[in-house]
Amino acid sequence: MPQVPSTLEEAVEQAKEATKVALEAGCGRIQVELVVPEIALQAQSLALEFTSLLEDYGSGLRVLFPDTGAAALARRDWGETVFQVSDLGSRFIPVDMKISEEDTAFLVVSPSAIEVNSVEKLCNLAGDRPVVLLIPQLEDVSVVGIGLAARQLRERFLSTLESSYYFRPLEGAVVLRSYPSLWQVWLEGEEDYQLIAEEPQKPAGERLDLLIAGAVTGNSDENENAQAPKPKKPGLLTNMQRFFRALSQ
Repeated sequence: MPQVPSTLEEAVEQAKEATKVALEAGCGRIQVELVVPEIALQAQSLALEFTSLLEDYGSGLRVLFPDTGAAALARRDWGETVFQVSDLGSRFIPVDMKISEEDTAFLVVSPSAIEVNSVEKLCNLAGDRPVVLLIPQLEDVSVVGIGLAARQLRERFLSTLESSYYFRPLEGAVVLRSYPSLWQVWLEGEEDYQLIAEEPQKPAGERLDLLIAGAVTGNSDENENAQAPKPKKPGLLTNMQRFFRALSQ
């Protein structure tokens, strides 16, 4: 059973291992989700780490960034690489002109909802070649919307993506999924996290609120006669926010 990582580095290692397992199991459309504040600032360094996971594809691996600027920056910082570095294209140069028949695997770095149509087209063009979406942000309601078109997009494409790894720290809780395990909800205690639920689908919205509220209420009933709890140490989310603030200074 996966355990709640205590640092971003641990989360990345878990994500790489879970993604490796998903690829070996034949999953073709994979997303790695680290739902952490400011994670997009680390997109380039995370991408380089994940290329090592796909090193068996050699020059057949193509790393795709959302735009030409991000791709150019990666090429400059990484220097000469065995794999190809490109972007998802634009209105004038579509994504099908950015890939070739020689490509055998794709790593798409931090695509947003603005690029969702290009990502969907890439996945269709890829066929049985694996596509790994690294820290995607494809479901921005302000871009995708909430009407019929958005529902069709979710049914047609977003629902076909397999989350090899999902890590979302909240205030006092964590939602975690590490392929092939179920989706888990962990509640923060004074010293460690306790597993409070395992779900076949990602718990979100009202369902997630109910799971956490039920666990908190249960713990309160059990401890109602106990001494006042000691102040908890800074939570995982707080620690990660401090980490990213330090990086940005």
